[in-house]
Amino acid sequence: MDKRVVRFQHCRGEIYGFFVPELCPVCGESLSHRRLEDAPVSIPSPFTDGHQAKCSFLVKPTKGTFLRDYDGKSDLHVGITSTAGMVYNYRESGVCQDTSGWEQAVSVALVQPDMYSLIDQWDHYLEHFSQADTWDPKRYNENDHNCYTFALTFINCVLITQGSRQLSKNEFTERFVLPRTKRASKYITLYQEISENHFYIVDTAQDHTENDNV
Repeated sequence: MDKRVVRFQHCRGEIYGFFVPELCPVCGESLSHRRLEDAPVSIPSPFTDGHQAKCSFLVKPTKGTFLRDYDGKSDLHVGITSTAGMVYNYRESGVCQDTSGWEQAVSVALVQPDMYSLIDQWDHYLEHFSQADTWDPKRYNENDHNCYTFALTFINCVLITQGSRQLSKNEFTERFVLPRTKRASKYITLYQEISENHFYIVDTAQDHTENDNV
């Protein structure tokens, strides 16, 4: 179970950690008498249990998890969830239907909660789509016929059924994926810094001084 990140203020700075210590790690003073505005705040994780995210596009490291194994350069893997949280994904062995392994993923919801007719047909669309010869294992190519091809092609097929225009890979990535992965990248850096040094400290007083001098 990965730890939650909390932020609290002291010494005119912001301190991030997995817990609030009795003494400030900067000045050594007691933290037992904090002001209300200095109370610790939990930092929301950008990751989702993909098996709880129905009708979504998911991203995760090909091996391991984001917080424990991802170094910013490792390969990523993507998939599409059913209404029950089963993750359909395409790899060298063909289309797989995973019921586990996506517990820490970046998620992009593809269907609004009130789109009842689409939700009712979602699993049928996904199952029928994944059985096409296009996704034969022999056709898999790491560079141009891969998991992303599978996921985006399915999304575009659904868009066609809804009378909407298709999305290019660049457009879908820039509009829906990059904003979430950038946030995830910052969180990973923060998490790993805390794991290594116990705390991550931002000197807000110095930041304000630098901004005043600009």
